[in-house]
Amino acid sequence: MSYDTILFEKRGHSACITLNRPDSLNSISIEMMRELQQVWQEAEDDADIWTTIVTGAGSKALCTGADVNVIEGTYVDGHPTGIDMWHEGMLTSLRQWDVPQEATPPYLNMTKPIICAVNGAACGAGLDLVTTSDIAIAAEHATFFDPHVSIGVVSAREMVRMARVMPLNVTMRMALMGKHERMSAERAYQLGLITEVVPGEQLLERAWEIADTVNRNAPLAVRGTRMAIRKGLSLPVTEAELLAESYRMRCAQTQDAQEGPAAFLEKRDPKWTCS
Repeated sequence: MSYDTILFEKRGHSACITLNRPDSLNSISIEMMRELQQVWQEAEDDADIWTTIVTGAGSKALCTGADVNVIEGTYVDGHPTGIDMWHEGMLTSLRQWDVPQEATPPYLNMTKPIICAVNGAACGAGLDLVTTSDIAIAAEHATFFDPHVSIGVVSAREMVRMARVMPLNVTMRMALMGKHERMSAERAYQLGLITEVVPGEQLLERAWEIADTVNRNAPLAVRGTRMAIRKGLSLPVTEAELLAESYRMRCAQTQDAQEGPAAFLEKRDPKWTCS
C-alpha cells in the first residue's frame, strides 16, 4: 500500500513508519490521521513484521501535533464541536465516541512492540508517540514541550499519558508552562521519558539496531510480555499478575517455547517460527 503523508519501510522483521510532512514539521493532517490508522493495522497484520519503529522526516521535528492550518472543525449553531473532522455524520462511528487519537498508535489493541525515534521537536499530540511507545530514544537536539494552554486549549490525553511516565510535578510544569519552556533530550533521559540519547545522524540506524536486538528474542514471548505490562498498568497488582501468568501459559504451548531451551542446551542461536 502506498501513502502520501507517511513512509513505510521494511527491513527483515522490522518496519519503520515515518511521518513525512517535514515542511509542516510533521504536523498531523486529516489525511495523515487516516493513513496512520491504516499503516498501524498493516504492520500489526503482517506476519513478517515483529517490531515497528516510528519517527519523523527531517531533523527538525518528530511531530508538532495537529496542523492548525488544515484541521477542519465542525459546527453546531455556529459553535465548534471538536468531535468530528472526517466528514462523517455526527457520532455515527465508534471513533467519535472514543478518545481522539490523532497520531497515536493503537498501542492497547496491538501486540507488537513500538520503538519511537525522536528526531527533533515532539510537542502536543506528538508526545503521544513517545508516551505510547515501548522504547523511546532521541537525537541530542530533540526537545519536548506541550503548547496547549498557550493557545487556549486544555492539555488532555497528552498530559494524562505523560503523568504515567514522568513524575507528576514535572508533568505539571510542562503542562502549565506550555510553549514557554522546553525539555531537552538529556533531561528527558534523566527523567526516564526516553532510554537513550544519540547523535542525530545516528538516530535511525540505532533504532533499527534496537529493533533487531528485540527481534533476536522469541517474538511471541515478546508480545506476551509487552501486553502483560501494558494491560496490567490499568489493573490492581494481583489481577495484573494473574493476567501476565495467563499470557505465560499461552506462550508455553508454542513451538518457540520448546525451541528456546533446546537452542540454549545445544549452544546455538534459536530459530523462531512464531508458532
